Amino acid sequence: MNLPSLRRTRIRLLAVAAAVLALLATGLLGAVSAQAAQGCEVEYNVQSQWPGGFTADVKIVNLGEPVDGWDVEWVWPEGQSVTHGWNAHFTTTAEQVNATSLSYNAEVATGGSISFGFNGFWAGVNRDPFAFRLNGRVCDGTVGEPTTAPTTDPPAGSVTAMEQVAAMEPGWNVGNTLDALGGETAWGNPMITEELLATVKGQGFNSIRLPVTWDEFVGEGPDYAIDPARMERVAQVVDWALAQDLQVLLNLHHDSWMWLSELPNDHDAVLAKYEAIWTQIADRFKDHPAELALESINEPQLAGVEDAEGDVLVDELNRSFHDVVRGSGGGNEDRLLVLPTLHTSSEQVRLDALKATFDDLDDPMIAATVHFYGFWPFSVNIAGVTTFNAEVEADMVNTFQRVNDTFVDAGVPVIVGEWAVLSYDHTRPGIHQYGELTKFFEAAEFHARDKGVTTMLWDAGQFLNRNTLQWRDEHLYDYFASGWTTRSGTASFDSVYLPKSGAITSESLTLNRNGLDFEGLWQGGAELAEGADYTVSGDTLTLTAAALTRLAGDRAYGVNARIEARFSAGVPWRVNVITADAPVLSDATGPTASFAIPTQFRGDTLATMEAKYADGSNAGPANWTSYQEFWSNFRPDYDAGTLILTPEFLAAVTDGQPVTLTFHFHSGARVAYTITESGDTVTGDAG
Repeated sequence: MNLPSLRRTRIRLLAVAAAVLALLATGLLGAVSAQAAQGCEVEYNVQSQWPGGFTADVKIVNLGEPVDGWDVEWVWPEGQSVTHGWNAHFTTTAEQVNATSLSYNAEVATGGSISFGFNGFWAGVNRDPFAFRLNGRVCDGTVGEPTTAPTTDPPAGSVTAMEQVAAMEPGWNVGNTLDALGGETAWGNPMITEELLATVKGQGFNSIRLPVTWDEFVGEGPDYAIDPARMERVAQVVDWALAQDLQVLLNLHHDSWMWLSELPNDHDAVLAKYEAIWTQIADRFKDHPAELALESINEPQLAGVEDAEGDVLVDELNRSFHDVVRGSGGGNEDRLLVLPTLHTSSEQVRLDALKATFDDLDDPMIAATVHFYGFWPFSVNIAGVTTFNAEVEADMVNTFQRVNDTFVDAGVPVIVGEWAVLSYDHTRPGIHQYGELTKFFEAAEFHARDKGVTTMLWDAGQFLNRNTLQWRDEHLYDYFASGWTTRSGTASFDSVYLPKSGAITSESLTLNRNGLDFEGLWQGGAELAEGADYTVSGDTLTLTAAALTRLAGDRAYGVNARIEARFSAGVPWRVNVITADAPVLSDATGPTASFAIPTQFRGDTLATMEAKYADGSNAGPANWTSYQEFWSNFRPDYDAGTLILTPEFLAAVTDGQPVTLTFHFHSGARVAYTITESGDTVTGDAG
């Protein structure tokens, strides 16, 4: 079991103490021994998982006196159940399971361990159990008398910041809605409804981040009064979410660049507005449950100052927010408060500046927040970074390692308040190669989980269709949901390209097992035959010529078949068998406002585009690289059969100088094309 899973088991103990102890008081938990000086630690690990089922093992280390006969008990958070087990006798009552010793493993010395395993059933979300106990003693790493039901309620504030933030995992942003300028629906999303929030909870999310832009609803100074209707609409959404058992993180959002960025230039007025807004929000929500957390400001940015001065000003904003909320009384006295770095950056210097603020505030109920959209060239597809390569993963690993080392290991929880990739959107298809995108998502969830941080998916409507309440891409959602508990296996690529004519030969790809076992290839419900259809040598998976010939069928351009590599856990890795030949581009003349190159794609898809002048220098807006940014500078229109050069790209091209474009396709094909701009007209030559 990796460390984050162990943490998740432990952090729930206090959060569910009241529920577990209530079970004890009503006699629902099993009988416990009267042995004194008991204590234990637990390791719980889901070894493999599949729809509706999973295999798990449990290791209990006895920290107390020797045991002769043991009873390990726990409570399921999502109604899971044991279907078959080994090395223990299992009984189930409601959400509780008891695993008791057998004759051969009843004695456990001090420092010794108990190990057993089981197959289980799950539906919805397969979360770790709550509150493991050994002979009545909670396995929290301490030693003492067996735990019994208290005579009074647990003390207020017994849930720590680390525990609360862990319980928020995973989280989801209601993006581009209450933060939209011009009204809640101005940016294309419908009004937030109770049904939406119920759907989010039902899909396995435990929290929402509720971005709110307040400026359009704030009056003039010195009062800066918030429109009551706006305040009550925000409160309505917060209350709906809490009723769905979703924790809520509420903030100031686009205010960061609309007016707060002027803090260096109009310090006193901006700070007065900021404090006035937070004073009103704090007062409105001071009696709300602790499951509502407050975030001082989204992505703070400050005009006209260097980052070092920006750190100082963000420190001032965070302290001001902290003082206002804590001083408002009620539940705000110990409510979870979330403070960002400058730009919500994870650079070490930014983290260090925020850590200094935390050290000085010395408040146990605060958390840090950063955002993560990955290595920028990959995130937007520029500079030729079209794959989830070692550089992209290193950036990811280093990001989560830094926040872990700076905050988590020091006992301060971290929320990645937004994460995704920057340019992914259902209205801009093809910017990221699909398999490389899924590898990014799979790895990001693992590395975040491995370093003990909570993540909140940024969704502005590109993932969950809020009109239909359906995922726009169910396969991507499968990766998100699976990644909350386990890894998925991947491979070096997800497409095998075959020519339209000529002999078909075998093709090999490299398996990325990610700690899992490879279990074979399937096409739909049919398993492919090892030996005849594929071979495996180490991590090299080879599809035979015979199998590819059968799968390609009549070899029509495009995807001919889809197979999947299955592993012992996680989402199967899809491999498309595609027939494609090098695309063919044609000569064209057109206006700079709407220039398109006639293109026969012939089954292939575009990866990126280079642009160079005759002297070898780079052409286009991104003159630091020959590879231009996908979509904003160029884009394919597969239905129309064209490659579009945007007005933004052509505006950056020198008039009268020929530019050689090299289009790179996912099959590996490269096609050259020359354009020359003259005034408002572009001439394209396919050569």
